[in-house]
Amino acid sequence: MKERTTLKKSLKAHWVWAIALGSSIGWGAFVQPTTWMSSAGPLGVIAGFGIGALLMMLIAVSYGFLIKSFPVSGGEFAYSYISLGRTHSFIAGWFLTLGYICIVALNASAFALMFKFVFPALIENLHLYQVAGWDVYGMEIVVASVALGVFGFFNVKGTGLSGRMQFIFCSIMVISVVALTLLVGAQPGAGLSNVKPLFPAETTAFAAIISIVAIAPWAYVGFDNVPQAAEEFHFSSRKAFTLIILAILFAAILYSLMILATAMISPWEELVAQDVVWGTGAAIQDLLGTMGLIILVTALTMGIFTGLNGFIISSSRLLFAMSRAKIIPKAFSKLHPKHNTPYVGIIFTVIVSMFAPWFGREALLWVVDMSSIGVTVAYFYTCYTAFSLFRTKMGPGFDPAKNVVAPLKKVIAAIGMAASLVFLALLLFPGSPAFLGIESRIALVAWILLGVLFYLIKRKEFNSIPEKELNYLILGNEKIEAKNR
Repeated sequence: MKERTTLKKSLKAHWVWAIALGSSIGWGAFVQPTTWMSSAGPLGVIAGFGIGALLMMLIAVSYGFLIKSFPVSGGEFAYSYISLGRTHSFIAGWFLTLGYICIVALNASAFALMFKFVFPALIENLHLYQVAGWDVYGMEIVVASVALGVFGFFNVKGTGLSGRMQFIFCSIMVISVVALTLLVGAQPGAGLSNVKPLFPAETTAFAAIISIVAIAPWAYVGFDNVPQAAEEFHFSSRKAFTLIILAILFAAILYSLMILATAMISPWEELVAQDVVWGTGAAIQDLLGTMGLIILVTALTMGIFTGLNGFIISSSRLLFAMSRAKIIPKAFSKLHPKHNTPYVGIIFTVIVSMFAPWFGREALLWVVDMSSIGVTVAYFYTCYTAFSLFRTKMGPGFDPAKNVVAPLKKVIAAIGMAASLVFLALLLFPGSPAFLGIESRIALVAWILLGVLFYLIKRKEFNSIPEKELNYLILGNEKIEAKNR
C-alpha cells in the first residue's frame, strides 16, 4: 500500500475560528439587510437568524465529535463514507464541491458589485451584453478575476499565510461592524424608534421568522469549513467544537448588528421602499457621510475577502481528499514542492470561479441557491454519521475505538438530522418561503445528472479499490470499519 499523502499541521486555533466566522459572514450581511427586512421586518430577521444559529449549533455537536474522532481533510465526504459507504461519500463530495466553488465565485462577484457602487464610472466600462437582465461589464470581470487570482496566489504560498490573513481580516470586520452600529445609534434622528414596526404589516410574525430560518444553511455555511481543515490543525482536534460554536455565535451577532444598524437609520419601511442598488450603503452614506460609507465598505471588503479565502481553502482540501481516495484525478492530491499546499485544487477553484462573472450575477445566484441543497445534504450526512456512532449504552457491535456512550448527544444528532430535513423541505417544497426558483431547480437537476454520469464512468474503478486501502486513503486508518456499499 502506497504511503498516504498528508498536509502539514500549520493552522492555529484562532485562525481556524476566523476561517469559520469569515466564511459564514460574507457579502450578504452587508448587502442584503434591506431585502431581508422587506420580507420579515427587523425583529423577524434577527429572530430568524437567532433560531437558525441555534439549529446550526445542534448540528455542530455532530461536527465536533467527528472532527475529534477523524481529523482528516474531506469533512462530510469522509463522514458519509464511514456511515454509508462509497456511493454516499461521492454524493456528499460532489454536492459540496459545487457549493464551495459557487460561493468562491459569488464572493468575487460581490467584490466587483461593491466597486460598481463606490466607483460606478470605473466599473461601468466595456459593456459586453446582458444575462437575465443583468448588464455584464468587462471591468467587472477584470476586478473579480484579479481578486480571485490574488487569493489563489496567497493560498498556494502557504496555509499559515492564508490563516494569518484570515484572522486579521476577521478582526477588522468585527471592529468595523461594532463601530458602525455605535455611530448610527449616536446620531440625532436615528435610534430604536425607527425599528418599529417590528414585523411587516402584510405577513404574520411566524411566517416572517420562518422565511429567514429557511435561509440559515446559506447564511451560516462556512462553519463546516472547519472539518475540511482538520488535517492541518496545529492544536488538539478536541477544540474544534468550541471554535465552531464561537464562530456561529459571532456570526449571529454580526448579522443582528447589521440589521439593527440599518433599521435605526430611518423608519425602515421607508428605507426598504427605496429603489436603490445597495440600500444599506445608500442609507449609511446619507446618515454618516463618506466616513460611514468607508467603514461599511471596509467591513464588506473584509467579509468578501474572508469568504474568498475560507472557501478556497475548503474547496481545495475537499478536492485533495477526493483525489487521495482516487475518485477524481490524482493531480488534485499533489502538494506544492516548496509550500506543501494542494496547489492544483487551489488553481482549479480559482480558474473555474473566473468563468462565473461572464454569466452575470443573476445567473450565478441561481446556481448558488441550488448549492444550498448540497450544503444541507452534507449537514444531514454528518448528523447521521454521528447518530450511528453515538450509543445509548454498551451492547452488540460497540467498538470503544469508534463508538461513545452519549445518549444526549445521540438525541441532539437526531435533532440535527431532523433540522436538515426541514431545511431541505423548505428549499424543495412548493409554497415554502425559501422554495427554489425554476432556474435553480433546472441547475440542480443538471448537476445531479452530471454527477450520475461521472459516477457511472468512475464506479468500476472506485469500487475496485480494496476496502482496507480506501479506509487508509480517506481516514488514515485501514482498520476502521466503514460501510462498504
